[in-house]
Amino acid sequence: MKKFLLILLIVVNAISAQNSLEFLKAKADSLYKSHNYFDAITEYKRLCFFAEMSNRLQEYSYYCNLMIGKSYKGGARFDDAVKYFFRAALNANDANSEFIAKIEMVKVNILRGTLPRASEIIHEMEEDARFLNKKDSLLYWKAWIHIFDEDWESAYQILKENQLSYEMQRICRNVIEEKYSVTFAKTISYIVPGSGLIYTGNYLQGLLSLGYNILFGYFTADAFAAERIFDGMANGSLLWLRFYRGSIQAAEKSARKRNKEIFNRALVYFQLNYDGAKP
Repeated sequence: MKKFLLILLIVVNAISAQNSLEFLKAKADSLYKSHNYFDAITEYKRLCFFAEMSNRLQEYSYYCNLMIGKSYKGGARFDDAVKYFFRAALNANDANSEFIAKIEMVKVNILRGTLPRASEIIHEMEEDARFLNKKDSLLYWKAWIHIFDEDWESAYQILKENQLSYEMQRICRNVIEEKYSVTFAKTISYIVPGSGLIYTGNYLQGLLSLGYNILFGYFTADAFAAERIFDGMANGSLLWLRFYRGSIQAAEKSARKRNKEIFNRALVYFQLNYDGAKP
């Protein structure tokens, strides 16, 4: 009878401990889903503590670290998020769980702008035989790295060649078609001052630049024709060269600014309207 009661007590304690851990997990998940990220972090850490006290840390460690990482990411604490995703990868019980944690590391590195590190993680996973069946997913996130690096052409090529996300392909293609060539804007400005600004849609500034260049070019030519060498050098050439160089620099700046606007519109569209996976 005593033996039976002892076994019953052990079973009851085990069930109670399990229920307590599951209660903490449910509470932490609820806080995360309601976007109370930092409260969720506290509860996930509490869950880890009690799981360790119950000698069940291995069962909960991966999940806790993964969700703490997601919570830090939700709170824009990207450096902390990476640390916990790394811990989750170390505590993964299978290749699929490790893959999920490492992709989260890639996504956070994209968001915090450490694109070389994101590329490095992708490369390491491509070399890992356990992830051979994840090729499309790795290529998909590689395309995202190129997008945040403003290399829309490379992103489009990856997506098109591997038939991934036709919606992303469409957006990338639109950006490529809309964006301005910085090199072209500068080149035509060398030939016709102000034309690079006109090309990028700054018509008034472009026409003014062209007018100033013609005006001071005329003053320079007129001074030299009248053998007023000093006037031609000091008042003509220097001012004309200033406006000439300024036209080229302004064309480059304008093209980059316009492109940034186009890129940002595309990223906002991704954020608000794109249903696929995103960083």
